[in-house]
Amino acid sequence: MSGNLDTLKSEIEDFLAREGFIVYHGYARGIDPSQMIYWDTERYEDYHAFLSVAHAVGVSMVVFHRREMTSDMINEALDRLESSGLDHDDYRLTENRLEELRRYEGFTCAIELSFDHQSRVYVYERRAPWFDELTDIMDELEYGESGGEEDDEPPMGGYYSRN
Repeated sequence: MSGNLDTLKSEIEDFLAREGFIVYHGYARGIDPSQMIYWDTERYEDYHAFLSVAHAVGVSMVVFHRREMTSDMINEALDRLESSGLDHDDYRLTENRLEELRRYEGFTCAIELSFDHQSRVYVYERRAPWFDELTDIMDELEYGESGGEEDDEPPMGGYYSRN
């Protein structure tokens, strides 16, 4: 897959119109994960198959979301970097990589198609590799080397469980 999903976005929009789907331009479906079923885009990356399932179960409306890389995303990562406490070399390496990612500003970084059927949300999602890299950097800056594990300090006042 190319580092830019703009071509795929255009193809999907054309296909949806040609096939008569009603397109609801919405946000990513951030609802209860127990209600969401994700399409296996690693093995079946073609969106046609996903949409043929929607058509086969009688769905006429799909939610289409696309996310564009913005300078705010990079700036937020740089802000996290400022307060990360990384050593000088790691700091510079991360800062340089974030600045390199600026070249993708304005590009489509994520696409999501979804539809509802029998109280479940079916989701097709594609993300650009460079966007995955940005989110990985953001996660590392937020959670540090521990990968989000909590420190060894006891809970405040002994009242809170870590379970």
